[in-house]
Amino acid sequence: MAQTDNIPVTFVIFGASGDLTNRKILPALCSLAADGHIGKEFNLVGIARTELTDKAFQQLIKKSAGSKCAEFNEIISRAKYITGEYTHNDTFDQLKDILATHNNSNICYYLATIPEMFGEIAIQLSKNGLSRSTNGKFIRLVIEKPFGRSYESAEKLNSMLHQAMDENQIFRIDHYMGKENVQNLLALRFANAIFEPIWNRRYVDNIQLTVAESLGVEHRGGFYEAEGALRDIVQNHVMQVLSLTLMEPPANMDANSIRNEKVKLLQSIEIMNKTEIAQNVVRGQYVAGTIDDQKVPAYRMEPGVSKSSTTETFVAMRLSVDNWRWAGVPIYVRTGKRLKLRATELALQFKRVPHMSFSKELTHDLEPDVLVLKIQPNEGISVQFGVKVPGREFKLKTVSMDFNYQDEFKEPSKDAYQRLILDAIVGDPTLFIRSDEVMQAWKIITPVEMAFKHNVTPLTSYKAGSLGPVESDKLLAQYKHKWHLQ
Repeated sequence: MAQTDNIPVTFVIFGASGDLTNRKILPALCSLAADGHIGKEFNLVGIARTELTDKAFQQLIKKSAGSKCAEFNEIISRAKYITGEYTHNDTFDQLKDILATHNNSNICYYLATIPEMFGEIAIQLSKNGLSRSTNGKFIRLVIEKPFGRSYESAEKLNSMLHQAMDENQIFRIDHYMGKENVQNLLALRFANAIFEPIWNRRYVDNIQLTVAESLGVEHRGGFYEAEGALRDIVQNHVMQVLSLTLMEPPANMDANSIRNEKVKLLQSIEIMNKTEIAQNVVRGQYVAGTIDDQKVPAYRMEPGVSKSSTTETFVAMRLSVDNWRWAGVPIYVRTGKRLKLRATELALQFKRVPHMSFSKELTHDLEPDVLVLKIQPNEGISVQFGVKVPGREFKLKTVSMDFNYQDEFKEPSKDAYQRLILDAIVGDPTLFIRSDEVMQAWKIITPVEMAFKHNVTPLTSYKAGSLGPVESDKLLAQYKHKWHLQ
C-alpha cells in the first residue's frame, strides 16, 4: 500500500451518518491512520440529512471506528459535520466555508449516499465551484456501486459525472477489487512462467466462478427487491473478476494499460440473444431451509420483500468469449444468497491428457487437474492433480497442493476498503472501474435482465442451505461438466 507522505487531504463523506460509513469507511480510515498512511494533514468532513453537531459526529466516529492511535484521535477532534440536503445550495455553502479553512488541502469526496443522489451531488459540486481545482491541488470523487440500474441509467449517471468532473477525477469503487486474491490474479498470471503458457483454450477446458453467500438479504430487503442477484453481483463483481482472469497481458503494469485490456476482454464476451439466454441462464429464489442447523425463512418472508416477489436471489450463466485465447472455452458463473456456505472461488479446469494409458479401474478416483483461487473467506491458491496411491497397484487419485495467505504471511490481509480508499487518496486508479468498463458490463447484462422480466428464463426455487437450484447443475451437465465447488 502506498504512503500519502501526509499530503494535506480533506476527506468529505456524503452520507456520513449511514450504514456504509459506519461499517466500512470510518474503520478503514482509522486503520490507515494506525498504519501511518494518513496523519496530521488529514481532515474529515461529514455531510448527511441526519441532524448532528460536530461533537456528536466525532462521537459517532469513535463508536464506529474506535481510537486505535493518537493520529486518528487528532483527526477525530477536528472533524466537522454539515446537516443538510444533498441538493440544497446552503449545504454546499457550508462546505465551501469549511474547505476555505483548508485552502492548501487536496479534496477527496466520497459518495456513500443512496445511488439516486450520485449524479445530483456531482452536479451540485460543479454548480458551486467545488468540482475542479483552481490552485493546483487535486479534487477526486469516489463513487460506490451500483453504477446505474440499467444501461440507460448508467449512461445518464456517467453523463452527469462528466459534466462535473473529468474521468481521471472519478474513482468508481468495487470492494471486490481490493481483495488480495483478486489482485493476485495479475501476479499469478504474469509473474510465473508455469502458468501463463497454459492460460488459454489449448489447455483450459472450462472456467468457473462461484460467488456464494450464506446470508440472506438481512435488513436490505427493499434494496434487494430492486436489484436482484444479476445487478447486485454479476454486473460488477463477476465482470471485474472475469476481466482480470481472461484479459490479455497488458503492455505495462500501469493503470491505463490494465484497464484497457479489461475493457477489450469485456468487449469480447458474446452478448446472448433470447434463445441463447433460455439455454444458458438459470435464475432462482430461495425457499425456507436450514443453514448451520438454524432454520431460515424463504426470501418472500424476509422483511421488506413482496410476498409475490419474482426477484432472483440466484443466477447461473454460461458465457462465451469470442477471441483467440478463449474461443470455445465455456465460462460458468453462479452467485446466490442463502447457500450452504460463504465462498468466492475461481476455478480453471484443465483438459485431460490426450490419451489415458491407465485402465478405468485404476483411474476411477482421478478428476481433471484444476487450479483454484480462493478469494474469500480463506484467501489462497490450490492446485489439484493426480498422483499414484501407495501400494502394489498403479492406482491414481486426485490430491491438492495448497497455499494459504494466512499461513505464509503473518501480517493479516488489509481490508478491501482500506486499500481502495488509500489508492483513491494517492490517485492510483488501477483497481477502480472506468466508465467504458461500466457500460460494456451493462451491455452484456441488459439482454439477460430483459429476459428475466419477460420470463424467458423461468424463476426456479431452491432450498436455503443448498448450492442453488438443480437447474444450475443441469446447465453444466448438458455440456458434460459439473460444478467444481460442491
